[in-house]
Amino acid sequence: MTASKEYLANNNGEPQKPDQKFGTRHYIVFMLFLGMANAYVMRTNMSVAIVAMVNQTAIDKDAEEFDDECPDTDYGDEKDDSVDGEFIWSTSMQGYILSSFFYGYVITQIPFGLLAKRYGAMRFLGWGMLLNSVFAFLVPVAARQGGAGWLIAVRFIQGLGEGPIVPCTHAMLAKWIPPNERSRVGSIVYSGAQFGTVISMPLSGLLADHGFDGGWPSIFYVFGIIGTVWSIAFLLTCHEDPVTHPRIREDEKKYIQQSLWGNASIHIPPIPWTSIAKSLPFYAILLAHLGQNYGYETLMTELPTYMKQVLRFSIKTNGVLSALPYLAMWLFSIVVGWVADWMLTSGRVNHTWTRKISNSIGQYGPAIALIVASYTGCSRGLTVAILTIGVGLNGGIYAGFKINHLDLTPRYAGILMAFTNCSANLAGLLAPMAAGNIIEGKPTIAQWRIVFVIAACVYIFTATFYNIFASGQRQFWDDPETDEPQKASIEAPAHSEGVNGVNGTTTASLTHRTVNEAHQS
Repeated sequence: MTASKEYLANNNGEPQKPDQKFGTRHYIVFMLFLGMANAYVMRTNMSVAIVAMVNQTAIDKDAEEFDDECPDTDYGDEKDDSVDGEFIWSTSMQGYILSSFFYGYVITQIPFGLLAKRYGAMRFLGWGMLLNSVFAFLVPVAARQGGAGWLIAVRFIQGLGEGPIVPCTHAMLAKWIPPNERSRVGSIVYSGAQFGTVISMPLSGLLADHGFDGGWPSIFYVFGIIGTVWSIAFLLTCHEDPVTHPRIREDEKKYIQQSLWGNASIHIPPIPWTSIAKSLPFYAILLAHLGQNYGYETLMTELPTYMKQVLRFSIKTNGVLSALPYLAMWLFSIVVGWVADWMLTSGRVNHTWTRKISNSIGQYGPAIALIVASYTGCSRGLTVAILTIGVGLNGGIYAGFKINHLDLTPRYAGILMAFTNCSANLAGLLAPMAAGNIIEGKPTIAQWRIVFVIAACVYIFTATFYNIFASGQRQFWDDPETDEPQKASIEAPAHSEGVNGVNGTTTASLTHRTVNEAHQS
């Protein structure tokens, strides 16, 4: 106990930050960033690949129409032979293929969130992404040998493997990242989604155009190799928490332990299900997450099709232009994360208002952009510019609701993320299906306007609900001082036995005091 107090004794009574520029926690953040990027590569590459897979000219013209409102003078300098693909799938069938991934992804969220609490998050994350990556090699075989049915099955299994990525990432962030670094670190890690999208869309377009084995299959082979390499590297070099890491410096380990908001206490008691079910701040995050996923998945899965059917860009140009909005989102999210942490450490804005301000930028911005873009007609440059700005502003969510779970409850953040992400991805499941059915047979600007306006309305409603009921304060049902020590020693999960080492009891009281002081600012 004395050692811990001496370690904490600086001018402000706060944990002493190590002087190293790049510590073990930064390496964990870097690997989680790459893992998130890999996950979104696997999720988005089908959106570009399916444009090359489908033989558009062979589809029954009575069932499918191509919009001729916009001239095709900007369609490309040369004819793209890969447009006439191998498969004759209707627009609605393409929607089912695109959404099949989310069936598997959704049903594994809560189970993996619960398992991560008991057994640790790192291995579930690594092995799940390895399963996702290995099954990418089977996508071309399934499509060619078994048709749409087998392709849907393989994508479903890929979704199962990707299920742990968000709840397990959240659980690891709760164990590795001090509170005053969470806004920017959360933004960096989750912006891997945009980085993956930025890489996936243009590279998938190039591979579909010039790749081996007919073009589009090379998309899944190349990214399958990348994902497999990352999964193995993650499993071999990363560890569950600072205490179990064999190579972390002692000063960094103590800094992380003494800075944590309670998740580093000697145990994690049973989940307070009743209190969570009655928590309006939790429902604020849930609704914001649902609205975000509906709008984001609508754009992510349908934007390449919109570029092709309405704006008449070639598949190669399609991939590049479809990625521009996500490049803007990636860059903006990192900036917002740093600004949010500066707002908190400066003492000018508390956690609650920081989250609400960031989230308002992140959800009202794309809502307005979607509505405006739906009325730009055939102005290709203007449409792409508006969508780029709107999706770029969407990066504000990472310093908003996305990291808000850690404010409410550091010890149960992974569980809460599992529930909100599961519910939100039901919206992600419905978004491409709804868009596919709205535009089937009549992919006109007017029909696409309906798709965009619906997504904008969902954004606006859920963001408003969040602004009314969200909170940045740690909730009463996650208070270390109300834990029952005798019961806790029995229920402590095996993997967290040494989370605090000899300083466990000191950490519990110190972290609780740190939380109260932080939220009084």
